[in-house]
Amino acid sequence: AINMIGSNGIRGVDYCAMEEDNIQFTLPQKRKNVTVAVEGNIGSGKTTLLKYFRKNDEVEVIEEPVSKWQNVGGSNLLELFYKDCQRWSFLFESYALLTLMQIHKRPHTTPIKMVERSVYSGYYCFEHNLCASGLMASVEHGVHNDWFTWITEKEQPQLDLIIYLRTTPEKCMERIKQRCRSEETSVSMDLLKELHDRHEAWLIEKKFPVPAPVVIVDGNRSLDEMYRFYDSNTGCLLGMDTCVPCEGLEVRQ
Repeated sequence: AINMIGSNGIRGVDYCAMEEDNIQFTLPQKRKNVTVAVEGNIGSGKTTLLKYFRKNDEVEVIEEPVSKWQNVGGSNLLELFYKDCQRWSFLFESYALLTLMQIHKRPHTTPIKMVERSVYSGYYCFEHNLCASGLMASVEHGVHNDWFTWITEKEQPQLDLIIYLRTTPEKCMERIKQRCRSEETSVSMDLLKELHDRHEAWLIEKKFPVPAPVVIVDGNRSLDEMYRFYDSNTGCLLGMDTCVPCEGLEVRQ
């Protein structure tokens, strides 16, 4: 595996300066429609990335369906979940799975569809963490597992590329405090560390199936640095060009 060189102080080989013959990675073959999922912790920088690519006419950006979660038959399921995770975790995760799958299956309106998170991170990261934390009963996890397995096998959601914003829990917490979203007031450092470990287990250690190649981006940079990085790597991040690992970027098949 190639170590990502980023702003965390780890230094190593500058892959951009190497001969490219041995370090290029082939991303999904070009197809008419491409689906890219942006994955990462709370506060990892997903909103910044989505905002950047929203200006691209070739890209349809679809954020998490929060408005649906906030109005289920007139009830705010998201608010209920935040107030009492143990009581509402199974129902919320089940509805999140449904609404995220609807996004996966939504017809393309542009060549590239970029979605905020996927059914896979919802299950492998968030649902698994609820179960491990004792906020979802094992029998509920078992039912959710069967439901997730069946729906992903039957519907086979298209996913051609995953962008993983790999950001430290400390940096995530710093950003959460800066943006002051009301629904994030209960987010703790412990939760951010747990979710970071879940994303690492899935996308780095591959303890669970990874459905597409992964572009790993150092998410610890400043806003200006991230925008410059996206300017320089647009083709790679949209699955259009071959990625060459360089400072702040790594690719895993």
